[in-house]
Amino acid sequence: MNINVRGKNVQVTPALKDHVDRRIGKLGRFFDTDQEAQVTLTVEKDRHKVEVTMPLNGYLLRGEEETGDMYASIDMVIDKLEKQVEKYKTRVSRKIRDASIREMPPLSEIAEEEEPQLVRTKRFALKPMPVEEAIMQMNLIGHSFFVFSNADTEEVNVVYKRKDGNYGLIEPEF
Repeated sequence: MNINVRGKNVQVTPALKDHVDRRIGKLGRFFDTDQEAQVTLTVEKDRHKVEVTMPLNGYLLRGEEETGDMYASIDMVIDKLEKQVEKYKTRVSRKIRDASIREMPPLSEIAEEEEPQLVRTKRFALKPMPVEEAIMQMNLIGHSFFVFSNADTEEVNVVYKRKDGNYGLIEPEF
């Protein structure tokens, strides 16, 4: 497994890098091929935050944890990623078996903040994919919406999770 560890406001010591390598290396048992992982360690005041991003067969596994101890944050984010990998494997096998996205149980609702603020801007490449694949990708990363390039219409679309547990699709009209 190829692991890239970066530090923000913290020096990545050999012991810290070794701990990250050992813990993320355990995720390698889930994959047939060599995987790449981006790990960002951040320290702000007394908060130790770990962000891990792993591309997986066109999907994106992402975990983020923040505690008062860097080692505890690493351990917690690995637990979160292991659950995402299990969910991914279950959904892929279910999709192959049932060939229907409607059979998947809805994820629990994500709690909304009281006063929303723009705190981050992200840029990413749009990969053409069918709507069912976009819904699976949205659920894997744990978001309530997902922006993608629709392979059928070749337009940018948004899938989102509705309060009733179903999914919605937003298509642009020019």
